[in-house]
Amino acid sequence: MTPREGGEVHGRFRYAPWTGGPDPLAPPFDVRSALDEVGHDVLSGGNLRDSLRELLRRGMDGRRGLDDLAERVRHLREAARRRGDLGGTLDQVRALLDQALAQERDTLADEDGDDARLDEMDLATIPDDVAGAVRALGDYEWHSDEARETYEQIAQMLQREVVGAQFEGLKQALSGNDPQAMQAVKDMLADLNQLLAAHARGEDTEDQFRDFMDKHGDLFPESPQNVDELIDALARRQAAADRLLASLTPEQREQLGQLMADALGDPDLASQMAQLSDNLRALRPGLDRRSPVQPGQGGEPLGYGEAVSAVAELADLEQLGEQLGQSYYGASLDDVDVERLEQYLGADAARDMEALRQLERELERQGYVSRGDDGLRLTPRAVRRLGETALRRVFEHVETAGRGDHDDHTAGQADEPTGLTRAWEFGDELPIDTVRTISNALTRTARAARTGAGLGGVDLLVEDFEVAETERRARAAVALCVDMSFSMMQEGRWGPMKQTALALSHLVQSRFRHDALQMIGFNLVARRLTPVELAEAEPEWVQGTNLQHALMLASRHLRRHPDAEPVVLVVTDGEPTAHLELDGRPTFHWPATQATLRATVAQVDELRRSGAQLNIFMLGDDPGLARFVDAVARRAGGRVFTPDIARLGEYVVADYLRTRRGRR
Repeated sequence: MTPREGGEVHGRFRYAPWTGGPDPLAPPFDVRSALDEVGHDVLSGGNLRDSLRELLRRGMDGRRGLDDLAERVRHLREAARRRGDLGGTLDQVRALLDQALAQERDTLADEDGDDARLDEMDLATIPDDVAGAVRALGDYEWHSDEARETYEQIAQMLQREVVGAQFEGLKQALSGNDPQAMQAVKDMLADLNQLLAAHARGEDTEDQFRDFMDKHGDLFPESPQNVDELIDALARRQAAADRLLASLTPEQREQLGQLMADALGDPDLASQMAQLSDNLRALRPGLDRRSPVQPGQGGEPLGYGEAVSAVAELADLEQLGEQLGQSYYGASLDDVDVERLEQYLGADAARDMEALRQLERELERQGYVSRGDDGLRLTPRAVRRLGETALRRVFEHVETAGRGDHDDHTAGQADEPTGLTRAWEFGDELPIDTVRTISNALTRTARAARTGAGLGGVDLLVEDFEVAETERRARAAVALCVDMSFSMMQEGRWGPMKQTALALSHLVQSRFRHDALQMIGFNLVARRLTPVELAEAEPEWVQGTNLQHALMLASRHLRRHPDAEPVVLVVTDGEPTAHLELDGRPTFHWPATQATLRATVAQVDELRRSGAQLNIFMLGDDPGLARFVDAVARRAGGRVFTPDIARLGEYVVADYLRTRRGRR
């Protein structure tokens, strides 16, 4: 809405199409187009869950799908694996240790006396492993001040790495070996453990959390907004540290464990860190703490804190990859951590994911899919949409003036309105639509008044008249029997069969609601199908074409509607190879036996006696089926069609329309 040129004039506004960029009210995607894409896969033999997942994987409307996002995450994961050597802390300690020993040996070599020689012998007997050597030198009296300082750097580095691995913001605080900074860390750990313990007891910790962040917030660059976010951040890094240790060799793991224990030599610090570890394990027991990380080859040695950060990043990317893969039971797009996705792939990826989520939710909100214990299912509304699409495709190929013409404007006492109107034409005997006629006259008169040509009053002209379209009410009882044996899937006939059935179902529901349509699927046995059940039906590895049972169910349907025109339509690609025994059990035998043929023909005779017309749509070129259907058509007075599979829907729908109008 924009004001008139020059601003508001007498409180009136001018309305015009939006020209300020993309339509702000436009939906982010076309839900119906998405449903049509899903429906195409479903009608081709797929199931809803796989079809919807495939759509989400591909993306639509120019947005990236799950596959593209997952591929980008995979590249980041591989890059993180190649970042460096996860066991680099031991290498760093070994380098400092070798430097300290070299400095000490140089000093001892310049000294005279027995003490220097004895200390040289002591240095020659220290353990070869890094942790053992560091521990053995704990009580050593250094002769070289430089060597002592280098050795003390090992303890400072380890302490900084161990504490910093859990708290990213503490490395800088501990880098200066400041006793006050260490005391601040101890105070923070004590406050943190009190906060976590209170949260574990179920207490209201909102005020306590705010006080904690006001006091120690500069040590937490993640900027958690509540206690749960704080716990998540700390538990994530703790789990990464555990996975880092699991990724090392047993020797590395043992040595690094000893070094870390020695680094926490301060009893208060060690106690607080142990308590924190116990609290986090209790509050977040479900985190993966045991799976080793497979590092890539090469890269610079990483310190313990850097390695923990790398493993935490790998864990995030692995989790994102699993969430985007949606391959686990009960997977949902709501499982994807959008904030983490934005952190690694940027805001565009987060928007694409939100659009995919909204698409899934919108399909459910608008009533196209429903979620049950067995996952997503199509709703009747979605099936009507699929049937509408299938019927529209059928009518695109039906000649409007030839056989199958679905418009019949012949008036009669039994006609019923369709709800549609059209302009009156000379010779029409259809009822006048008074409301539309008067509305047309008023609109024309108002248009003339604006141009100054109005004469006052309202006159009815021929061009104003509209008539209500009607259809002849010739009620029919139709049984559509569709072959659902596995051969239909093998030969690519499953999808056209389902589309044909749904197109016919939609035609009956929307145009001929007085007709009674029953869809019957058959393989080893036959069963009645609703449109939803047919749309969701998947191919079964079942041998057998039990046409006898299908015709039996068709006869029962026709008997329930004795006053309707009886019609039976059969779509099949193979001769009967199964029938029901007297005890109701199905029997299959290939090639067809005389018993199966006799049982099927008996049902054909029953349909003939009821006055039903049996039309068979034969798919494929099975000679046995051709002989059988020819014999059945002659016996029942029906007809046989051999349509190309692409025109199956056209043939079936056109024949239904022809039959229900009494043109037999």
